[in-house]
Amino acid sequence: MDPLGFEHHDHRHCVHAALAAAEAHCARHRLNLTPVRRRVLELLLEGHRAMGAYDILDHLRAEGLGAQPPVAYRALDFLVSHGFAHKIERLNAFIACTHPETDHTPAFLICRGCNAVAEAHAEPTRGMLGRAAAEAGFEIEQAVVEALGRCPNCRKAEEAPCA
Repeated sequence: MDPLGFEHHDHRHCVHAALAAAEAHCARHRLNLTPVRRRVLELLLEGHRAMGAYDILDHLRAEGLGAQPPVAYRALDFLVSHGFAHKIERLNAFIACTHPETDHTPAFLICRGCNAVAEAHAEPTRGMLGRAAAEAGFEIEQAVVEALGRCPNCRKAEEAPCA
């Protein structure tokens, strides 16, 4: 599973394919992808960046889809609970899942310069965390991995010579 978030790709195709996959998943599982839920997912996909609930609410309000915070939070809860989006705890924001069709534990690579977020695959039961849990007799059921650093664009900008 490749990380997505910092590299260039066909963004229109990406958004269209993700929305189509979400619609198909909801139809198969008899889930109600309401216009508000669909639009919130679309907003998260369009930017490939984390968005706060109030940023999303501003878009919904401007489009006449809702003006109260519960509208955005209910849509986000639905998207997160069905694997279409993730919550980025460090930013108190949400991002569209780049691999909604697979059961996975995401690792979020968060740029401290521009707040861009890339999603990568993590296996918390392996490695140091898994060993520490096993030594303590602990079984990991869920983990959120968030790493803070600099994205390629911010690193390049910092390395550029001063004029």
